[in-house]
Amino acid sequence: MNIVVNTRFLLKDKLEGIGWFTYETLKRITRNHPEHTFYFLFDRPYSEEFIFAKNVIPLIYGPPARHPILYYIWFEWVVPKVLKKYKADIFVSTDGHLSLSAKTPSLQVVHDINYAHYPKYIPFVARKYLEIYFPKFIKRADRIATVSEFSKQDIISHYGYPLSKIDVVYNGANEDYCPVSEEIIIATRKRYSDGKPYFLYVGSLHPRKNITNLLKAFDKFRTDTKAPVKLLIVGKAYWWNNKMENEYKKIIHNEDIVFIGRVDTDVLKNLLASSLAVTYVSIFEGFGIPILEAMYCGVPVITSNTSSMPEVGGNAALYVDPFSVDSITNAMKEIYSNENLRNALVENAKIRKQEFTWDKTADKLWNSIEKLMISISL
Repeated sequence: MNIVVNTRFLLKDKLEGIGWFTYETLKRITRNHPEHTFYFLFDRPYSEEFIFAKNVIPLIYGPPARHPILYYIWFEWVVPKVLKKYKADIFVSTDGHLSLSAKTPSLQVVHDINYAHYPKYIPFVARKYLEIYFPKFIKRADRIATVSEFSKQDIISHYGYPLSKIDVVYNGANEDYCPVSEEIIIATRKRYSDGKPYFLYVGSLHPRKNITNLLKAFDKFRTDTKAPVKLLIVGKAYWWNNKMENEYKKIIHNEDIVFIGRVDTDVLKNLLASSLAVTYVSIFEGFGIPILEAMYCGVPVITSNTSSMPEVGGNAALYVDPFSVDSITNAMKEIYSNENLRNALVENAKIRKQEFTWDKTADKLWNSIEKLMISISL
């Protein structure tokens, strides 16, 4: 079969959540299934590292789609022409967007529908685009793959999508993430936290990620315990806003909060594995990959008791109410003072993480594609 895949999030040195999902699954699927031809559809020049096998044919068709108007042009005008030109049997879109104009059977990968829960956190134009078109994409999809049981039920309850046509395809984590030696821990802490232990947040500085409450909770932790611990924030400051800035300025211990920005995997894996714990107290997640990355690195996780996060963390995380600063603070105190708890969470994670690998993700995504193939052949 000819399978066209939306690969616009495969960006050299800029892979993030959806990009990593696309990279890790397609790398395995294309190599495991040489009997099919995969057309990778890019909206800008691509890197050769993304052409994983001989049965991958790269296509470049602009314009670069990074704005709702350009989304519409690319998906409704460009994509249908490409699908027709290359006689596509199936279109796979790993970023949740589909072409309403195309007639090709389509598999939609939905990572979450956070816009439906927290629209205020999305810029006006993007929000309006999602509110108008995303329900149409769901209705248009011939089959859906999503990254958690929570997201599956969320899609069904919001849009009435048929249960029989939606598959759960959990994320995995990069195998480079693993425990590190004491020497690396000492060197990492010396470089980034003045040699002190630290809590670590990884992700965008988006309001939905609950950065403000995390900062407040850490400040209260430092005030209450006087513990020589820092908080490291890893991620782009694109969404940093006045409210976050004002709260940060109010914090007593803001000299103990270090903003590192975006880092490469080689740096991030050491930062993760050298942390006292990962603090991922987001308000809403379709999955929450940093939870899994922490498990792979052998460090405890503090995360939220909402949406998909308990489904991912299982018995390998300490849960908090993300809307309660005291709840987050108390978890930090527990992790800091209770070595037995830390060790228990790490031991549980050794078993828990085996449920989430990119090999399993790729197999499940391919199974979803095969189900679509079978349905269109009937």
